[in-house]
This record gives sequence, C-alpha cells and structure tokens, in this order.
Amino acid sequence: MRYSTPLLAGFATLATASPIDLSRSTLHKLFIRQDVQSAINASLPNVTIFATGGTIASQGTSNTQTTGYSVGLGVQQLVNAVPEILNISNIAGYQISNVDSGSINETISLKLAKMINEELAKDTVSGVVVTHGTDTLEETAFFLESTVNSSKPVILVGAMRPATALSADGPLNLFQAVTLAASPAGRNRGTMVVLNDRIGSAFYTTKNNANTLDTFFSTEAGQLGVFINQVPFFFYAPSEPVGRVQFDVSNVTDLAQVDILYSHQDMDPYLFNATIDGGADGIVYAGVGAGGMSRVASLNAERVFNATGIPIVASHRSSDGLNIVAACNHDGLGLR
Repeated sequence: MRYSTPLLAGFATLATASPIDLSRSTLHKLFIRQDVQSAINASLPNVTIFATGGTIASQGTSNTQTTGYSVGLGVQQLVNAVPEILNISNIAGYQISNVDSGSINETISLKLAKMINEELAKDTVSGVVVTHGTDTLEETAFFLESTVNSSKPVILVGAMRPATALSADGPLNLFQAVTLAASPAGRNRGTMVVLNDRIGSAFYTTKNNANTLDTFFSTEAGQLGVFINQVPFFFYAPSEPVGRVQFDVSNVTDLAQVDILYSHQDMDPYLFNATIDGGADGIVYAGVGAGGMSRVASLNAERVFNATGIPIVASHRSSDGLNIVAACNHDGLGLR
C-alpha cells in the first residue's frame, strides 16, 4: 500500500521541521501508519509513537560514521524502517520535534506530557513510545515518570548509532519498545527505558557511557527486565519506586528555572550569586562525595539563601549513593 502524494508531503513537512513550532496545531495531526484506505486490525493493540529526534532519527554520510551525524528522519521514516512492528500493533504517531536531545526544552517536555496523558486516557490505546536522543533521554524519562498519570506503559527509546550505520541499533530498539508498549506485562510499571535488550525504570536509569551500546542501566536498583528473542521478561512484579512523586501538569504553561552547580576543588563560591542573578528560581548543587562542597562555597551559599530565600537543594556528583549532606541539619543554609 502507498500513501497519496499530499499525505507524503505532509510527512515530509513533519520530518524537516526542527524544532516544530508547538503553537501550530496542524503539525500535530495524528497519522495512521496503516494505509488510510485499509481497516485497522482490530485484533492488534494500538500504540502511539511520539518522535522528538535524536540519534535514532539521524543519518551520517557513510555506514561507518558513528559521530558527527545529523538529525532529520521523521517518525514516518522510523516506522518504515521497521515494518515488522505492523504485525504486532496498529501504529499512530506524532512528530513533537526533530532535534538532538540537548535541544529538548520545557515547551517540548510539557507538550509531550500533556499529549501522552490525553492519549493514554483513550480506552483504545494500549501504550505509548517516545523516540528520543540518548544524551538527555533520562531527564525526559524521569519527567514523564513524574507527570504521566496512567497504568499503561510509557516507553522511552533511542539509539547509540545513527540509522545509516552498520549494525544500527535503532530499528530493533524501536521494535522492542513497541512490543513492550503493547504488552499487558508493561502495565503498572511507570515509565521505562528500552535500549540494547534491556528494560529499565525511568526513576533509576541513567546513561553511563558516552559511546557504547550498553550505556543505559541502574547500578544500584538494577534492571527491571530484558528481551529474549524480542519477548520482554521481567525480574519483578510491578511496583512503584520509593519516593516517586506525581505532578499534575495539565494546567502548567511553564516550568521554574532550576540551575545545577557542580562542586569541585577551588569551586568559585560566587557561582551561587551568578545563577541567582541569571533568574534561577532554585539551585541544586551536585556536591563532591556524598554531597559536600568547600567551606567558602558553603558560607556563600548560606549568605545567598538568607538574602533571597531561594531554595538550595543538596545532591552529589557521584553516580550512586545517598545524599548524606542533605540528611544532616542545615537549617541555616536551607538545604532540602
């Protein structure tokens, strides 16, 4: 089956907009991958793909190029590359943006959360998949974990190699993501990250290597499950992460500016002043070890807090561990 020329032109418009103007509602028209003149297979679950760009939607100039490639493939082209997913689900899609993940912003994130909530509220939809660049995939995944209110699966998926590379990982990752989104086994597990045969919780999963395929995992909490022969197997019964907080963003139009400061030797104490002067509504500092920073930086942070009342939240730059500093008594500094 083939699409008409006007319909293909519409898909081309979606693919080349970078980023898409979210105020232009016509760019969010839902399309159905199955031929528009054919009946949807009522025996298959319905899965909606929200595409944002990233390596999974990128092309290089040769099949050995794995860096320096360019984003440009649209959601239609991603689906065309994996026709096998049409045997397991009825696919529909939205092109939310087409950018590298470093360019994902609050406008895109809020629009994505609202649209996913609306989509999952439909009885006919089994789950959703979000294609995303890997650099900030964990941030969007955590945001959706905190803002999507549904028992249905939300799957974040990306790729470490562009679509033009030898052994490109995007197509199989996408197939597995759709499989999980369509599966009843994916329910009541929150938002999940699927890459390289692994299933991780958005609450714990981070990108741990800048280049290799096996990059997304959680060193302490572990994986939720794996794919064997493209079938998802879970290690645990569905459960909610300890400390998970749910937010309703249905009426939210913008997000507070929260800046992150990394602590280090000889840290400039006036970075706290600079971020406040830059309009920050809050500060998170990633301290050394379990959350510490130099005495001079700590004293200036206390002065900034006492003068402004703007929250300063302690974290740590170590990849794992508890926020020991945040658990201590810091009434004067206002740490949380």
